[in-house]
Amino acid sequence: MTSEVAWTPKARAVLAAADELFYEQGIHAVGVDTIAARAGVTKKTLYDRFESKERLVVEYLRERDRQWREFLAVRLGAVSADAAGDRIDAVLVASAEWTAQRSGKGCSMVNAHAEISDPAHPAYPVIIGQKRWMADLFVDILTAAGVPDPVGTADLLMLVHEGALVCAGMGVVERPFDRARAAARLLLEPTGR
Repeated sequence: MTSEVAWTPKARAVLAAADELFYEQGIHAVGVDTIAARAGVTKKTLYDRFESKERLVVEYLRERDRQWREFLAVRLGAVSADAAGDRIDAVLVASAEWTAQRSGKGCSMVNAHAEISDPAHPAYPVIIGQKRWMADLFVDILTAAGVPDPVGTADLLMLVHEGALVCAGMGVVERPFDRARAAARLLLEPTGR
């Protein structure tokens, strides 16, 4: 990937089509012909804008990550930085809302990782980077509130959060984010935060 994407209206149409198709059908299952047809562009236009399917996958995941971070920032902005329990609860509520509105098949990053587990793939750092960012967010929230062992507690919260995402996508636990919120409260209860 040598250059920045020129975000023309056609490039945005391709990305929107890829977003829908990759998420609904899977990255490997969807070909560029299908994406181009859905976007109403030629394959040449798709390749002119994105260079390769791999590059399109990278941009799809970057855009999903950007939208999630923006969505979450609004929710966290309404909660005091020194109230770890309230901020963790806000993350879990935001995840529940996001999932209900946009992610009925589970986390796009988890789904992408199921298809792209090779660290040499250009999308791999985006996938892992998003999950590392979430883990770091938990550490930052806990550190700001003075919670003892913020890294260890953040690891546990990450497991709770990611478990809720997977269970929501698979439909194997009823109200997974409510359960995750209860688990988070139990984890934070001894800290009084």
